[in-house]
Amino acid sequence: MTSAEQEARAAELRRLLNRAAHAYYVLDAPVMEDPVYDRLYRELLELETAHPALRTVDSPTRRVGGTPAESFTSVEHRIPLLSLDNAFSLEELEAWYGRLLKTLDRTPEPGAALPELAMVGELKIDGNALALSYEQGVLVRAATRGDGERGEEITANVRTIQSVPLRLQFEQPPAWVEVRGEALIPDASFAAINAERETRGEPLFANPRNACAGTLRQLDPKVVAARRLDFFAYTLHLPDDWQGGEGDPPRPTTQWESLQWLQCAGFKVNPNAELLPSLAAVEGFFAQWEDGRKALPYATDGVVVKLNNLRLQADSGFTQKAPRWAIALKYAAEEAPSRLLRLTCQVGRTGVVTPVAEFEPVPLAGTTVSRATLHNADRLAELDLHAGDTIVVRKAGEIIPEVVRVLSELRPAGAMPLALPHTCPECASELVREQGEAATRCVNSSCPAILRGALRHWVSKGALDVDGLGSRLIEQLVEKGLVASIADLYRLDAALLASLERMGQKSATNLVAALAASKAQPWHRQLYGLGIHHVGEVNAKALARAFPSVEALAAATTATDPDTPEAITAVFGIGGEIAQSLQQWFATPANQGLLLDLQGLGFSLAASEAERAAAATGAGSGGAGGDGAPLAGQTFVLTGTLPSLSRRQAQDLIEAAGGKVSSSVSRKSSYVVAGEEAGSKLTKAESLGVAVLDEAGLLALLAEGG
Repeated sequence: MTSAEQEARAAELRRLLNRAAHAYYVLDAPVMEDPVYDRLYRELLELETAHPALRTVDSPTRRVGGTPAESFTSVEHRIPLLSLDNAFSLEELEAWYGRLLKTLDRTPEPGAALPELAMVGELKIDGNALALSYEQGVLVRAATRGDGERGEEITANVRTIQSVPLRLQFEQPPAWVEVRGEALIPDASFAAINAERETRGEPLFANPRNACAGTLRQLDPKVVAARRLDFFAYTLHLPDDWQGGEGDPPRPTTQWESLQWLQCAGFKVNPNAELLPSLAAVEGFFAQWEDGRKALPYATDGVVVKLNNLRLQADSGFTQKAPRWAIALKYAAEEAPSRLLRLTCQVGRTGVVTPVAEFEPVPLAGTTVSRATLHNADRLAELDLHAGDTIVVRKAGEIIPEVVRVLSELRPAGAMPLALPHTCPECASELVREQGEAATRCVNSSCPAILRGALRHWVSKGALDVDGLGSRLIEQLVEKGLVASIADLYRLDAALLASLERMGQKSATNLVAALAASKAQPWHRQLYGLGIHHVGEVNAKALARAFPSVEALAAATTATDPDTPEAITAVFGIGGEIAQSLQQWFATPANQGLLLDLQGLGFSLAASEAERAAAATGAGSGGAGGDGAPLAGQTFVLTGTLPSLSRRQAQDLIEAAGGKVSSSVSRKSSYVVAGEEAGSKLTKAESLGVAVLDEAGLLALLAEGG
């Protein structure tokens, strides 16, 4: 064949094979016998092997192949992949509906009937959320949910899922489209996977969801392909100006039309979704599937209810973590009886003592459980728990085990009541419960449990991100008395560390270097790492933007009325509870000493010049980039080793100023930031004419406001 004939034949083979795969895996209506499919597949593979230029990104031969990945790259979602709020009863569903009406300014007059808004009911698949990115109709990236803003890029693995189209079935596809859906392992596939693992003497997966999550993070796509994952699409996002071709479906205006659009594009959509005209219809849909779901070939744990009208969705907006226009209505969790073996206690990093029930293992909602938190002394008293009691256990939200009630009629004769101890199980200090508080605490700041928790939090990913300092090593350091505070970590030397169990000279040297490097982490990470009660990652960022140094923040906690710390509560998202927690923390002498200690060891506990510049322009809102964000709309690619900034630090600075960080170079890239040993990304940037910056250039760009 001539080259033109080869190209035409390859295109024809791709079309036939993709059509056959869609009919088999999505429509469940085969149009081609297996031997015919295999022959055509081999022909295409031979053509592409002989002429690599014929191989396209949407070729069926790309579904499995290539060498295993060394690791996964963190990528930013074009549109945040948020979770849903949950409701566990019809009363909670109705309360959500009332809040939705209020948001849309449709609350009825007292005594009037509730306005009816059309909803879409969809089964809540018990799998793993994925974000699929298509450009010009071709799948270019797949990512996990992650924290909703960033996830792990797992494109090679998702290509192996036959129900995920590699190319959209449109004449005129959008320039880009974001599709959200759920990856899952059907029950039959899960059973086969566990049977095979059992024959090999490998540990069994606890449930299909965990097996799916582990599969998606396999480094070898061939392992993923062998486990035969499936995928249901349920949401899409399109460019504002897209209009389809003559044979394409129109732009959706409702969630129901969005599901039809996804089907036309080649996606598998759950067939059990329904358009529901009222809240009463939603309740009927929920009741219908409570038993019906048990006959399905995959796991479900509730239904998802979405406002149908997309314009009204946009009007209702979002909270910090979830859309207001959708909710997950969960079915009652499975319950099981078990016999209590013992009551133990855990001490957290803030000193809170949590009672834990340990009981005979029972299978529950797909996993085997043997422990459940009892929360606090009030809950313990409410249950009236006695030694040897038979208890009823369930999973709250089908995730966290909890004790529902005690079967007192089965209580052994003479059983003793159980209560929290009066002294800390770790340090034997007297426990304290302040009036009006539910928590019982150990207030000994030298308690080993509190210290271990504080150290684990300080070195965690969201805080100082110190690689090589895990829980076992922290246990050793505390047990041997080598570390009595966070600051003591920075006094350790390699020789001492190398003498510890499971630590060699190289690991010790690397850990000392990682600790030294952590001193350059941004101010908001240092603040979060201090472990102040109620100050999470998001709040730490907001506070760090408003108060660019520890001195400024400390002053704000003391310069105002103790009951109304206005300077702090004026920060968006910071309420009185957080403000009071900050006041208490900064008023504690031990914490004041810790701050002085850290500063003496080289911590700035303050924003850098670049961070201050970004904050001064109103940037830093999670990388979204507002009107004042200096790098809004600009995309950066990092390559090589920078002189003083780690890759994570540079990324934090760029995102704080409203920019985006991408893992690959394209003509759309604004800048490539290159350090020593920059590789192919620098070469590609130069060939495409993309501007290249060094670290000094990046910092200057941040300081100049873009």
